[in-house]
Amino acid sequence: MSSTVNLAGADEIRAYLVDQLNSVLRRPGMYSQGDSALWMLMDHLLFVERRPELWAQERRSRVSRGAGTSIGLAGMFQDRIPGGYDQNCVASVYVEFAHRCGWLRPDRVLPVGEHHALLAKVRQWARTDRSWADVVAEFGPPSVLCGGTNPLYSKTLGYLGEDPDEPMVFFHLWNGSGPAPESAWPELDEPVLLAVRLGDAPFDEAFTFTPEGQRRCPGPDSPCR
Repeated sequence: MSSTVNLAGADEIRAYLVDQLNSVLRRPGMYSQGDSALWMLMDHLLFVERRPELWAQERRSRVSRGAGTSIGLAGMFQDRIPGGYDQNCVASVYVEFAHRCGWLRPDRVLPVGEHHALLAKVRQWARTDRSWADVVAEFGPPSVLCGGTNPLYSKTLGYLGEDPDEPMVFFHLWNGSGPAPESAWPELDEPVLLAVRLGDAPFDEAFTFTPEGQRRCPGPDSPCR
């Protein structure tokens, strides 16, 4: 005996995938190790929208930015951020792609003037040690918070403006978590800022490290020194 299955329409499928993607971008560690959940959702969305060529464009863009090497995004961040691989840092790069594709559902969009002011001052501002509270006090709530609100865990805060051509700004924060047995976690009452990253910029030029970020560089050959 057969039964009829009432399949969801294309618009419903797309809306569901977009909702799921925005959840994974904000809490990547809850869904998978690595970026497999993000990649799968984006692959499905590109299929539904009949835009598979956008992923090839994204890969070329990452290569041109110095983030398309054999070590991948995880390796690029591991060379720069203490504690080894950080899913929130990697998710922030996917946030940029989701924004360009029209899938990102930001919690807040900065007015043009406010976003320009952030871009103008953030590199100099980040040359002093800062905490999570300092970032929010100076620039307001983020557009996207990758990593959740628990102060015991590392996280990345992303800010975007009304102009889609302007780069996003990401604040990478850390709180002592790391894979090494001697890792002292949680180390602090709240995460500290290690680096600010300007989205879409070449990786060698995108980061501004705080003094704390420089002190906690993963190794003597790290680009943050």
